[in-house]
Parts: sequence; structure tokens; C-alpha cells
Amino acid sequence: MAHGVDSRDRFAWHRWLPTRCLICSERGSNGLDLCTNCREKLPYMHAACGRCAMPLPQPSPACGRCLRRPPPQTRAHAAFVYCAPLDRLLPRAKFHGDLAAIALLGRLTAQALADADRPQALVPLPLHAGRLRQRGYDQALELARPLSRWLHLPLRDDVLLRVRATSPQSRLDATARQRNLRQAFAVRPRAALPSHVALVDDVMTTGATVRSAAHALLRAGVSRVDVWVCARVP
Repeated sequence: MAHGVDSRDRFAWHRWLPTRCLICSERGSNGLDLCTNCREKLPYMHAACGRCAMPLPQPSPACGRCLRRPPPQTRAHAAFVYCAPLDRLLPRAKFHGDLAAIALLGRLTAQALADADRPQALVPLPLHAGRLRQRGYDQALELARPLSRWLHLPLRDDVLLRVRATSPQSRLDATARQRNLRQAFAVRPRAALPSHVALVDDVMTTGATVRSAAHALLRAGVSRVDVWVCARVP
């Protein structure tokens, strides 16, 4: 069972309000807080590396970087490329507690990843306890909730722990990100582990965060780790 500082009930009030586009403020369509025009402009991921979700001209099982240094995850899927107008929604969900933006992005991500290989459970990337107290919610967990609901997949936020407080990744270069996340994650003692899980996060930049978490899961006995993110930075 999934637990967290926020429950899915926090989104219930939103279901009864008229939809309004969160990008341009026009009337929403098809029950979404997104108008038809803005939805057509969303940067859906059409072709990517199958291992790290890096956008490519043509789909490929692995890009050159993944061939040289295979990542721990078996597959990686991103619903979108991180660029306009998505870059107006994700920061609101990640840093400003915009529940409507989180719900919208979760639903859009679920629709985009509906054909991905189904894991036995979704595992959101946890925040460190100190960061969680500061922010008040975990954006990866809140993104995973609608994914779990729409795709009928178990949500397991009782598996991973962030055991070391790290500097915000957005302030670091690629090399520093790797150092920053060494041994940052651990699997909870005596956690019942599915053999195939998908790590859920909002944005994948260099992949250092999911790589660290995937290594922790594999060391604990998980057989296959995939990565599901809302957006991938090119």
C-alpha cells in the first residue's frame, strides 16, 4: 500500500471544477486542464534510445553512449521531451505544489506509456526526509499515483529510501551529479521486492539519479528495473 504526506484525495476537489488550460488559461478539452491547441504543441517523445530515453532521429535499442557504458535499467521510457510548452508545467508540479499540474502530467504520462512493458510495480524515486519536510510533498510519488490508477499497477513507495541528503541536482554538472548520488539510495530492510519494477520520476537529465536507485534495487535482488519519466532532457 502506498503512503505519503499527500493522498489521492487531495485531487478530488479538482474533478468538480470546470477544466481550464494550465498553459494558456483557455477552456480545457476532453476533461483535461489543457486546451486542444496546447495539447497539439506538447513535445511527445517519438523516437528515443531504449535504454536511456535520449531523443534520437530514429528509435534505437541503445544509443552510442549506452553501448559504451550500459546503464543498469533494462528499458527507459519518457512521455515527452523536456522543452516548451512542457517546461511551463513541470516546474509548477515539482517546486510549487501545483496539484492540478501534477494530476494532468500524471494522466498524460499514463496515456503515453500505456504500451510500455508492464512491470509488477511502480516505485517512485523518494526524496530525502529533510527535503520532503521542506517541500511538503514528493513530486515523483504524486506523479506515480495517477500512473498506478490509470494503468492498474501496484504502487510501492515502501521499497526505496533516500538515505543520504544530496545537493540539488539542477545545480551540478554531469560529473558532479554522479558523485553527488553515490550510495544515496537503499532498499528498506525486509521489503518484499517484485522481480520487475519501474522507477518513476518527473524529469530525467543525465540519468544519474535513476542509475543510483536502479543499482540499489538490483543489489537487493530485483531482477529487472525499468525507468518511467514524464520528460527527458535532450
